[in-house]
Amino acid sequence: MILLDRVTKSYGRKSAALKGINLHVENKEFVVIVGQSGAGKSTLLKLLTREEKPSSGKIIVGGIDYDKLKDKNVPYLRRKIGVVFQDFKLIQKKTVFENVAYALEIVGMGNKEIKHTVPRVLNIVGLSNKADSYPSELSGGERQRVAIARAIARQPRILIADEPTGNLDPKHAWDVIEVLERINKYGTTVLLTTHNQDIVQKLNRRIVTIQDGKVVSDKAGNARGRQTI
Repeated sequence: MILLDRVTKSYGRKSAALKGINLHVENKEFVVIVGQSGAGKSTLLKLLTREEKPSSGKIIVGGIDYDKLKDKNVPYLRRKIGVVFQDFKLIQKKTVFENVAYALEIVGMGNKEIKHTVPRVLNIVGLSNKADSYPSELSGGERQRVAIARAIARQPRILIADEPTGNLDPKHAWDVIEVLERINKYGTTVLLTTHNQDIVQKLNRRIVTIQDGKVVSDKAGNARGRQTI
């Protein structure tokens, strides 16, 4: 599903942000990526979404060789990869339903299919009763779940969650993690970056640690440490 082979990323004359990274993520895996600020996590995610190109090395995602990926095909790649950020990036003047629908409208989905898809996605993230609410009327955890719904509406094969619980209290943080686990159970590969050690330990999933641009640890979890579904 995801393969990075000796990937290095440098910005000008500065020290390399990533240094010879090797990483293989199987289809349907749930992987937690940890590391201090500046370790290279964000650069790694930008390479996967093709916001950045590697200085050297090979990246293959979902059978797509990035060396052969033309710029005009990058939007097609990004339809396979959903991304959730720490700051929810919701449109304040649109309802929950409209925020999720907008992600489908911009890729050309018809109204009939949108009306069928959005309720199903909101049900997955536990927000069926909030379809007509506006972001300002939601808790932080609920807003993040809207962001997740928007990210998975196009049925991506991979979901990248970049510090999705960073601004949330513990209860709402776990609400978001439970949604991510549910999505993973449905077959989506999940990459989660987090600084929250409580989440890292209780999730008991595979943990990849990045330090100073290198993978310094890659530990498997039994995926049964916390039964949330």
